Amino acid sequence: MDVKLKTPLLRKDTENLQVGDTVYLSGTIYTARDSAHKRIVQDGSPVDLDGAVIFHAGPIIKTSKKANGSESYEMVAVGPTTSTRMNPYQDQLIDQGVKAVVGKGGMDEKTSEALKRNGAVFLAAVGGCAALYVNSVKTVKNVHWIDLGVPEAIWELEVKDFGPLIVTMDSHGGNLYEQVRKQISL
Repeated sequence: MDVKLKTPLLRKDTENLQVGDTVYLSGTIYTARDSAHKRIVQDGSPVDLDGAVIFHAGPIIKTSKKANGSESYEMVAVGPTTSTRMNPYQDQLIDQGVKAVVGKGGMDEKTSEALKRNGAVFLAAVGGCAALYVNSVKTVKNVHWIDLGVPEAIWELEVKDFGPLIVTMDSHGGNLYEQVRKQISL
């Protein structure tokens, strides 16, 4: 089933999704990698996580100076990074209100349990499609924690029909990665 969702996401939207559904997102999403996840857990989030979408990505950004001297940002490419690196922190972000995590490669049992507790989902983005995904980014609204470096900063993005994204871990315990592992071991 193809589903179009608008952020911030509501539990009723995400808990109805099932493994295999295709999702397109519109609204605000946030990139966050290892360092950002760790800082959110330690210091609190610079953005409201209630209904948020976190995208495990380290974008390529082109910067320029505006006439007033401030920085202007243009996203050149944005693709998923391996999500397992965020396993130590992801469950805590989901418990703080995140309703969808976008990345690649799946996540651990702690994250799966947090998805179930919170009616949230893990959405797989296809690796190698950074140029495709950037076409859905309408604006870079803001950047948080640029001191972490461009790939590790939290980039606040306005997107339109961002996808296709596949539900690979749902809020009912469905896990496409586990299904494939079981089939391979038969």
